[in-house]
Amino acid sequence: MRYVSTRGGVAPIGFAEAVMMGLGTDGGLLVPASLPRLDAATLKAWSRLRFQDLALEVMSPFVGEAIPRDHLAALIERSYASFTHPEVTPVIRLGDQWLLELFHGPTAAFKDVALQLLGNLFEFLLERDGGRLNIVGATSGDTGSAAIAGVRGKSRIHIFILHPEGRVSPIQERQMTTVLDANVHNIAILGTFDDGQRIVKQLFGDLEFKRELSLGAVNSINWARILAQMVYYFYAWGRVAAGDPHRRVSFAVPTGNFGDVFAGYLAKRMGLPVDRLVIATNRNDILSRFVHTGRYAAGEVYPTLSPAMDIQIASNFERYLYFLLGEDPAAVRGLLDDMARTGSLAVDAGHQAQVRADFDALAASDAETLDQIRATFAQSQYILDPHTAIGVRAAQGQADTICLATAHPAKFGEAVTQAIGREAPPPPSLQGLLEKETRCARLEASADAIRAHIRATLAAASQ
Repeated sequence: MRYVSTRGGVAPIGFAEAVMMGLGTDGGLLVPASLPRLDAATLKAWSRLRFQDLALEVMSPFVGEAIPRDHLAALIERSYASFTHPEVTPVIRLGDQWLLELFHGPTAAFKDVALQLLGNLFEFLLERDGGRLNIVGATSGDTGSAAIAGVRGKSRIHIFILHPEGRVSPIQERQMTTVLDANVHNIAILGTFDDGQRIVKQLFGDLEFKRELSLGAVNSINWARILAQMVYYFYAWGRVAAGDPHRRVSFAVPTGNFGDVFAGYLAKRMGLPVDRLVIATNRNDILSRFVHTGRYAAGEVYPTLSPAMDIQIASNFERYLYFLLGEDPAAVRGLLDDMARTGSLAVDAGHQAQVRADFDALAASDAETLDQIRATFAQSQYILDPHTAIGVRAAQGQADTICLATAHPAKFGEAVTQAIGREAPPPPSLQGLLEKETRCARLEASADAIRAHIRATLAAASQ
């Protein structure tokens, strides 16, 4: 399998180079040059596999010869050994819907599924090739803690995570800042997640700085993140389809950065029998507006009860544009130039019809989010986190729909308490965080400030 850039400026490269490159050197995002197509017999066989074995089958065509199959299998087993549920991502029945629980990893969020794997991938490739890596990432809540959990203590890696000060939940902040390993560096920026994401892209766009410091990406700009997330779409379908390769389902996906739902989109393109992919967003509804109007226009970032989706510029949207526009990098660059010049882009009527064929979308207010948490608890005694609640709301009226439960409700005690008058019992991984020692730098939301801080930190660490 070879990988190319959405902007056309990267010669086809292999899986290992794609993982280590993160963001394309031309500023684009890396995508597979082709996608495998699955037949009914393969789908039926896959529907019976345990999660780890399914992950090996899904990933193998994309990894190719970069990692021997037996090494990849061992790496997958190690990545999911830290999950507390034997199924890794179990599917449960919730009324007339299904819920795909993605929060049984070490930081109680769906990001663990990808970032436990990515941390081990980085470690394997660095040990094999004798390299070192300095990871730089931005988080709206869960990516940071999951990325830190994936690489803490690894000898060849330093990680720098930017989060918007005051715009993540207290538990999310403590999950990051209480990790005191010498290779972990947290930075609270005086801005929004979009500012952090912009800074990360600027640093990766500084090719001299990127090469000098061997920068690596853990945000969903890294292709390996998308690949790992594709697995649970196949797994969830297999649990519901019960061996029927023609059984169609829909998925409701809470998403802000478009990575999670894009993984489902690729699974569908490979042949997974998906009827609808429903994008669920909060007041920051740029993705919902695009689905309904064909126009993608950035606006103000509003703080909400579902902070992981408080995003206006979704980085993985570029990957979808690439496929929507017929894998034409020049067309992608044209639309992105429009976005850079005017703050918005738009697709024509034909492409808008394709968008509506690919996705449904719904945006929910904080009040509607609380109503859904309250209603689900009254009906089933099941506590939803505020992101999952929007997905459950978006799935109403959709037959045979699997809702992605993206985080444990204990991570969002304020919202849950507002809805039902009590917090959710925390899993062991979240207990006692508020009493632990923390370490975090506080910096302006500028690439220059972050660049200088990274240089100074690494210089001190080398002494």
